[in-house]
This record gives sequence, C-alpha cells and structure tokens, in this order.
Amino acid sequence: MKKILTCLLATLGLTTACGQAKEQREQSRMNSNFAESRLSSSEAQQNYETDVFQTKSGKTVKFHALTHASIRIQYDGKEIEVDPVTKLGNKVIDYASMPKADYLLVTHEHFDHFNQDAIKLLTGQNTRFITNQRCADMYGSGEVMKNGDKLQIANDFTIEAVPAYNYTEGHTQFHPKGRDNGFVLTIDGLRIYIAGDTEDIPEMSAIKDIDIAFLPCNQPYTMTPDQLVKAAKVIKPKVMFPYHYGQTDVSGIAAQLDGIDVRIRHYE
Repeated sequence: MKKILTCLLATLGLTTACGQAKEQREQSRMNSNFAESRLSSSEAQQNYETDVFQTKSGKTVKFHALTHASIRIQYDGKEIEVDPVTKLGNKVIDYASMPKADYLLVTHEHFDHFNQDAIKLLTGQNTRFITNQRCADMYGSGEVMKNGDKLQIANDFTIEAVPAYNYTEGHTQFHPKGRDNGFVLTIDGLRIYIAGDTEDIPEMSAIKDIDIAFLPCNQPYTMTPDQLVKAAKVIKPKVMFPYHYGQTDVSGIAAQLDGIDVRIRHYE
C-alpha cells in the first residue's frame, strides 16, 4: 500500500510539474510580439483559428480567421469586424453569439464581403460602419471612405482607405479602379494591411512599414499565386496571411518569400 501511495504521489508531482512547465511555455509564447496561432476552446469548436500579436506598448491584438475574407479583430476591449458574412458555402458564422462591433469595415459590394444580415447582427448603438460609397448607398447608411482617405478613429487607431482593383484585361469589370477599398489599420503602432479584392497594383509600392498583411489569392477576381508573391515582395510585411483563396493552392507561397512569416489559415 505504501508503495502504491508513493507511486501515486510521484505521478501527481510529475503531472503538476508538467502542467506548470506547459503554462510557462504558453506565457512565454504569449509574450512574443508575433505569437503563433492558437485556439481557445470556444474557437476550436467553431474552427476559428486565432493569431495573437502585441502592439508597441504591449497591448494585445487578436485576429480570428472566420471565413474567406471575413476577419474578426479584438483590441483593447474593442471589436473590429472586416467584411462579415453570415454564410458562405457550407460555412455559417454565428455573429449573434459575438459582441456587437465597435467598428465594422466593408471593402466592397460583392456578396462574399457585403452582407446586410451580418451587418445588422453586429450593429449596436455605438457601431461605426465604415465602407465605400456603393455599399453605403445599398445599405442606406455608413461612413464613406474613398481611396486616399484617412480617418482618425482614436488616439491610437487610424484607418486609411487604399486602392483595390483589377487591371488584367478581361477582369477589370470585377473590381473597377476607384470603386473599392483596401484598408490600412494602424493600431497602437501595429500596421495592418487588409487588401480587399485586388491584383498586385502599382499603388502597393506606397504601402510601407506593414507588420501584418492579408493578401487575396484567387483568379479571375484577385491575384494569382505569382502575383501574390510579387505583391508581398513589394510590401514586405513581417507576417503575411493569404486569404480569399477559395480552391487556389497557396501551399507553395511560403517557400518563395524568404524573411516573411507566411501563415496559411483555413478561411474556407
């Protein structure tokens, strides 16, 4: 009996030590400015992959890969939703279970970016809906930003609207120049480029000092993998997420981008 008790105590001690070591490793990982993605239990159930970053003053920014082009961002108690859609293919996003958005950004009018049901579910008393002219007209309200506009949201948060369009012959009708937006968010010094639906346009050369970039990759509507690689080499983000990629194979992109942390998330 004494031997059994001794073994049980030794096992318990080993389990506790392993748990403490695991907690220390996790805390160390969270302290990194560019922590690898991880899932909370609720996110795992919904299959939302989450990436955690830190701003210059040490605040946390979380990115949740919801679907296709829909991204949920959490920062300092604020909820930022980008291009939310309630359903795409077989994937349903339960926005009713999420907090109301403080800032809701929509890049353009296509059904996989602009969804009125999602906007209604996420809109609360203090929600600011920021979009282009076309979506504001279709929805009946919204703060309009056009290419080149800059909006000071708070002392530590700005939004810039940047061009997003097609230039390939035969594709320009999908996203005409000047109509749609990409967005550059600067959150407490952390610069985030959400490109929207675009090809590797010349205006990308003016997008500087990007920490995190979301670049689309599916033709004929956005970029080919080769175009995405070219765009990433121009922008030079620290971390790059291919998104909006549908059935496009993006698995070979990372090998072509030395010095850029390429993270492929399951948006689809």
